Amino acid sequence: MNGDRHWQQSHTWNEILSQSDIWQTVLDELSHSKQLERIVSSSNGQSERIFIGCGTSFYLAEAAALSWALLTGCVAKAFPASEVLLYPMLIRGNNSNAQAVVISRSGRTSEAVRAANMLRQDLDTRVLGITCANGSELEHACDEAIVLHAADEKSMVMTRSFTSMLLSLQFLAALHANNAKFIDSLRAMAKEFRTRIPSIAEEMKEFVGNHRFTDYVFLAQGPFYGIAREAALKVMEMSCSYSQFFHTLEFRHGPKAIVSPSTCLTFLLSDSGFKAEVEVMEEMKELGGVNIAICNKAGDGRRQTCDLLIEMNWNGDELALLAPYTVPCQLLGFFTGIGKGLNPDVPKNLSRVVILD
Repeated sequence: MNGDRHWQQSHTWNEILSQSDIWQTVLDELSHSKQLERIVSSSNGQSERIFIGCGTSFYLAEAAALSWALLTGCVAKAFPASEVLLYPMLIRGNNSNAQAVVISRSGRTSEAVRAANMLRQDLDTRVLGITCANGSELEHACDEAIVLHAADEKSMVMTRSFTSMLLSLQFLAALHANNAKFIDSLRAMAKEFRTRIPSIAEEMKEFVGNHRFTDYVFLAQGPFYGIAREAALKVMEMSCSYSQFFHTLEFRHGPKAIVSPSTCLTFLLSDSGFKAEVEVMEEMKELGGVNIAICNKAGDGRRQTCDLLIEMNWNGDELALLAPYTVPCQLLGFFTGIGKGLNPDVPKNLSRVVILD
């Protein structure tokens, strides 16, 4: 890995490193957007949000839905677009007072566009789209669309588009809740994290260079669970490795049978559930697992239970950490793939957009 630096020229690498700058650009544009004020005003009477996506965008939907619920106190759910198409009445149920948010980086993903059309035309639901591309099919299928041009990517694997669209939906939730303090937290986080990304990249490169694993497991609770699912997908996509995700405390109930020295367990530790989640991490260390801990502040006595510790040292709302927690996981997938001799810009069996006939 150290002898060949061609990967530093890859789109994927440079897009991962660019995230803090892109977050600042996106947040600045949102802060000056009259469109967001109109979106909030037009949706004030809708008590429920339904977040929808495919693949990475579905995991984004999960993280956005729980962020929305926690920030606004309103009901929020997440579904893959396929569920809208195959089981539409599970989506709406008896609630006619809902707004859907359909997420697609390209705005061309067939299932996402079809879901938006079905929600509007067949289920009489107002639809907001979020994408990174202008003039897309999704934009035309929705009542309104937020387009984050700066977050678009050349790579196949979604990195900065995921985190930027997540931040924009958290920003929208805070705007809906009149929570200016959280918006300030997002801005401060985006600025502070800029200097951290290169050092985290160096730590992860060294860690991956010193280890070989057969299994990768990502564990989290609450709003961080969607990040764990996305993290597992990043390792699958970029390194063709076997990767799984679980709620942290659920891992005790059967899945821990797989733990061995060839198992890499990444714990996305929350502030809210820190004590209980660390207890699981300690148990897995005793079983021989190799632990990565991504947390805000580890505190005394935690370092011996993890083989790689990444601390954010953040003093704001923990929901502002969802995007930063994603970055080390992206880097784990990236360097694992590089270590296998794979090209991160051309992942096996994948295309940038899934378009169906």
